[in-house]
Amino acid sequence: MRWYDTLFKPKKFTLANGKTVNQKFTRAPLILLLLLVVLIISIVVTGFSLPTLFTNFTQFWMVFADLFPPKWSYFPSVWQPLLDTIKMSFFGSFFGALCALPLAILSANNVTNSRVINLVARFVLTIMRTLPTLVAALIATYIFGLGTFAGTVAIFIFSMSFVGKQLFEYIETVNMGAYEALIATGANPSRAFVTTIFPQILPTYLSTSLFAFEGNVRYAAILGYVGAGGIGMILNQKIGWREFQSVGMILVSLFAAVVLIETLSQQLRKYLS
Repeated sequence: MRWYDTLFKPKKFTLANGKTVNQKFTRAPLILLLLLVVLIISIVVTGFSLPTLFTNFTQFWMVFADLFPPKWSYFPSVWQPLLDTIKMSFFGSFFGALCALPLAILSANNVTNSRVINLVARFVLTIMRTLPTLVAALIATYIFGLGTFAGTVAIFIFSMSFVGKQLFEYIETVNMGAYEALIATGANPSRAFVTTIFPQILPTYLSTSLFAFEGNVRYAAILGYVGAGGIGMILNQKIGWREFQSVGMILVSLFAAVVLIETLSQQLRKYLS
């Protein structure tokens, strides 16, 4: 940043003891200029149009008004896909969190003292985390066919990467004193880990897994757009047919399920903390 300080000369102040202090010119104009350039590039690349946004925004309220009143008689057709969505979220989250534990242990450099294994395990987590859930679901439908199994696989991949990342970072911050003392007495690393570190990470592990499950119920609702089963399939169908009152019933059911699951999850996480 020397060029910046050369362009904008620092202010000099003389203190009471005779020393001279230089106050550099603020970086705020430069930061604002960079943000403006990035914003302009984003507008050009995405084709964003503010007039179009304001012109068509009224259509949002028209569609929103068409959702009400929800078609209550459609609920018998909603609950089974909704149950499928919750089931695939639960199974995907449960097995994803379960498989995340060994990956997190291999990624943590204070437990696994091998730089190569650490890097490989972290690379696997990064690859899985980079893959968007919707894309994972689309690939899974090509491999396993249409249905909830493909959605469960996509949620499993996301949950494993999310919980694994959060967990290995937490493992690296735990108190290793008891673990090292037990190793010094001759205990094997697995037994020392289960006895000393696992009780420390268990509340965070369960809390993170529950948080992932909460989010997965919402994400699972859109997986039906690529044929991964659940409530998203009928949501896509009803939007395509412009049956907005049925869409309203689907959204009300999904909202009630998400609120119920979040409430239960929050109570469990409070208990764990």
